[in-house]
Amino acid sequence: MNKDSMTASETKIQEALDSIRPFLKKDGGDVELISYEDKVVKLRLLGACKTCDISHLTMKAGVEESIKRLLPEVEEVLAVE
Repeated sequence: MNKDSMTASETKIQEALDSIRPFLKKDGGDVELISYEDKVVKLRLLGACKTCDISHLTMKAGVEESIKRLLPEVEEVLAVE
């Protein structure tokens, strides 16, 4: 996602992702913001996160929690291909 065209909400989502990114990268993974619309965040899992057996836990307990802390109106965080 182009940082120059990001909305304020997308900027907050990116800040949340940046806060957890070091933990993901430590295990060989990463995450990319694809879109935010209708209170739904769509992310792409990268690297080791793509094939990890517990990536669904990372999404809920780590990524979604971090995003909702900065942007409480988010209703859902989804991993997309």
